[in-house]
Amino acid sequence: MSRTICVTDDTPLEKDFDSRTALAEASRCLLCHDAPCSEACPAGTDPARFIRSLRFKNIWGAAETIRENNPLGGSCAQVCPVNELCESACVRAGLDTPVKIAKLQRFVTEQERKMGMQILKTGPSNGKTVACIGAGPASLACASVLAQQGCHVTIFEQSSQSGGMLALGIPRFRLPQEIIDFDLAQIEKLGVEFRYNTTVSASDLDGLTKQFDAVFIGAGLWKPKTLDLPGKSLDGVIHALDYLQNARRYAPSEKGNRIVVIGDGDVAMDCATTAQALGADSVKLVFCRPIAEASANIAETLLAVSMGIPVVTEFFPQKINGKNGRVTDISFTGADNESVMNLLTDKLILAVGQERSEELASVSRQKGLFSGGDWANGGKTVVAAIAEGKKAAASIIDYLDLRA
Repeated sequence: MSRTICVTDDTPLEKDFDSRTALAEASRCLLCHDAPCSEACPAGTDPARFIRSLRFKNIWGAAETIRENNPLGGSCAQVCPVNELCESACVRAGLDTPVKIAKLQRFVTEQERKMGMQILKTGPSNGKTVACIGAGPASLACASVLAQQGCHVTIFEQSSQSGGMLALGIPRFRLPQEIIDFDLAQIEKLGVEFRYNTTVSASDLDGLTKQFDAVFIGAGLWKPKTLDLPGKSLDGVIHALDYLQNARRYAPSEKGNRIVVIGDGDVAMDCATTAQALGADSVKLVFCRPIAEASANIAETLLAVSMGIPVVTEFFPQKINGKNGRVTDISFTGADNESVMNLLTDKLILAVGQERSEELASVSRQKGLFSGGDWANGGKTVVAAIAEGKKAAASIIDYLDLRA
């Protein structure tokens, strides 16, 4: 699953706003009619409205706007690609610099967490039951909307925790666990039921559509793609998702390791910055495309570069070399078909994409079955997954004829 962060003059590594600086930044908002920043948010978080509340020192109102529109508003404040969305659309971007919407959202959701607010409320039971497959952003958003409508929602998750890529892939220094936990708690308090360590296959869907009034698939993309290279089975050759999950859970020291990451997407950037943060002796990013054509958000790439990680472009991996069953180096050729490069490495991380797992790869359309998020769109951002989860919930509400 792809994700992005904003790192320009507003790097999340700098100190967050306090009450004084948040109010000062909110005062820069021009209070636009039909605000383009709100139009640019896929999840409909409505920054113009929450910033207006903040200007009047109405923290509860600001938090209410964020949480009601985006059930994962705290997490999105950390990882959303605002440089391509709301901040890019801000009218002030054409005057001086855009309002720092992400930092303001982080401030508001942090106040919400500190004050222990519980904004979302369970709706009166309507007797309808819905199953969501996967506990990532799309399913969580779908479940939140439906629970507020009065449905009983059960989420089936193959791992032992919820959050999807938020909790299993994004490094902790980018997205602290306490922020995820608070977002998840708001959804759990709506009465959403979680069944962990439960894998749902395509053959299970007929039974689920009979047991539940509707079923939503938001399973994400968890099968890593690989490179068909000699030496790909050597010890030390690691798929990106495996690396990120292990790093998030255990934060192992990488001291003494030379690490090469192959890939040009957001996940590749996450792997590189995680390895650097864990103390690797050296980290190098290598990908085939020119840097201007890389699929990663430019902010992700700039973060890697700002951390001192070299980015080598337009080189193609040819062979993974090893000794005694373990990787030692990898050979490349340049796009000009003349240049060659050999990099020593103790760990080679392959960040070349993900796809649907075998369990749900062959799902066919059927009545009462809905889908969204990375599983449906091929892998976009967290905020896009939330938007699709909300859209699917609206479709389920129509399907179940729950409109007032």
